[in-house]
Amino acid sequence: MRAGLALGLAVVGLLFGGCASESDDLAEQYRAGTGQNYISGDGALTVVAPDSRASAIEFQGPLDTGGVFASADYPGQVMVVNFWYAGCPPCRLEAPDLEALHQEFLDDGVVFVGVNIIDQAPTALAFAEEFGVTYSSIIDTNDGSVRLAFAGQVAPNAVPTTLVMDQQGRIAARISGLLTEPDVLAELIRDVQGEVAGP
Repeated sequence: MRAGLALGLAVVGLLFGGCASESDDLAEQYRAGTGQNYISGDGALTVVAPDSRASAIEFQGPLDTGGVFASADYPGQVMVVNFWYAGCPPCRLEAPDLEALHQEFLDDGVVFVGVNIIDQAPTALAFAEEFGVTYSSIIDTNDGSVRLAFAGQVAPNAVPTTLVMDQQGRIAARISGLLTEPDVLAELIRDVQGEVAGP
């Protein structure tokens, strides 16, 4: 499968539907939402070969658990970045799989971080408690600085979007839409872990 991913480098177009969601202010609102107002991808996978990757991306923002996350604090580590919000049905479906992968790669030093594009911290924390998510999320709804940092490369144009970043902080892969095959993401992470970092 590793060889297949490495050889099958392709960019597949996104399938868009729905419209932008309104902000949730209360921690419980996500549970009652109908989930009709979101833009979701079709699960398209984009893999970027090491010699085709753009420059490193640095980003930071306030965490739902308090404090600030800064990508610069994790040099040389593989990172998985998941863009989500609580009222997004695919985000709820994939949350347990992302948490399971977080636990699987925790001892390897792979960093998992969420980027919540709509909610404030109480809603994000309620979601994490409901779905057993133990990694923190950046609250990006106020200024969109994290989304802006990724614009122009392999941008997170749909919700959810999951990115794998290499040891140099470059985007190595993107899953646009619901993570339907956790084993594929696990293989992508392993592939990036196995790469020899450049100069």
